[in-house]
Amino acid sequence: MYRIKTYNAISPKGLNRFSRDTYEVSSECSTPDAYLLRSHKLHGETIPGGLKAVARAGAGVNNIPVADYTKAGICVFNTPGANANAVKELVLAGLLLSSRDIVGGMNYSQSLTDMTDAAEMGALLEKEKKRFAGNELYGRTLGVVGLGAIGSMVAEMALAMGMNVVGFDPALSVEAAWRLPSQVERAENLPSLLSRSDYITLHVPALDVTRHMINADSLKSVKTGAVLLNFARDAIVDAHAVVASLDEKQLGKYVCDFPEPCLLGRADVLAMPHIGASTEEAEENCAIMAADQVKDYLENGNIRNSVNFPAINLPRAEGHRITFVNDNVSGVLGHVLSIFTDNHINVLDMMNKSRGDVAYNIIDVEQAPHPELLQAILQVEHVIAARFLD
Repeated sequence: MYRIKTYNAISPKGLNRFSRDTYEVSSECSTPDAYLLRSHKLHGETIPGGLKAVARAGAGVNNIPVADYTKAGICVFNTPGANANAVKELVLAGLLLSSRDIVGGMNYSQSLTDMTDAAEMGALLEKEKKRFAGNELYGRTLGVVGLGAIGSMVAEMALAMGMNVVGFDPALSVEAAWRLPSQVERAENLPSLLSRSDYITLHVPALDVTRHMINADSLKSVKTGAVLLNFARDAIVDAHAVVASLDEKQLGKYVCDFPEPCLLGRADVLAMPHIGASTEEAEENCAIMAADQVKDYLENGNIRNSVNFPAINLPRAEGHRITFVNDNVSGVLGHVLSIFTDNHINVLDMMNKSRGDVAYNIIDVEQAPHPELLQAILQVEHVIAARFLD
């Protein structure tokens, strides 16, 4: 029986992926094999013995001390792309709200509570509507910073609306490049993108290298009057630098999903309460993906969408499966295989992958391994964790 400890409200469609005859799912579990969470912060919490995996039903993992879990041999998963459509649609809303004074117009209409004559109200609105005029998105240039699952969808959406799209992503993967529409122009660097774009939308993760990538220096390159949209992470943007740029009329508007005190009370800021992934569909997609990844890891040792372990998939066949995690140094796998040889255990299939300082191994053997074998593997220098998956 596997035990899953949940934090936050996880969609039932995700939790229902765990069969009740194999899994115990509870928010009160004291000896979990895996965590399933959304925004709960694990920093400072003791890591329980026996924990094997952590899955966040969302893209970012800044609420998880990934380095600590890696040292403990625990695989950390996220769900990139599961909420991409929800964020993409909110970016579209941000583009429309910033290009035309829709909010101002609606607020003005709602303020006319003293008027009782419809004809009189119609005449007044016709007279005042010019106060809320804006511009169309068609023909404007959108700069997309970060061209992963969300960024590529935003780029495709903008092209369909007749916008020109410029993209910049210094860490663009081959998979992401294949997803990207060919009409997206490539900017050589961030200043080049900022200077060419009427609208700039950010879709990069919150990492040390991306912290305050939009700052006082980078904002000097912004095209005068441009609109900056941030539906990625608050740490990517220096909010005080944005306020200064708005005050200087360099930046035209700021649309974000991360309100900060310095941004409030400004007509040139449209701040939303972190609702980018707050749709029923996105929460369901994230929960299902997270649950399926945890299941495959616990039952088969396969890894998909981990932020600290290598991607690996070895289909189950006959025999018995063993997995182990080790420091990525030479000689460890050979030492473990020699233990099998010494115990007359035949290896049927195996796969070894590494990622940075971590190596991960799946080995299928013919004979059922005895408990002493696992202890022998764990005693090999640089082995961090090991499991039998029968």
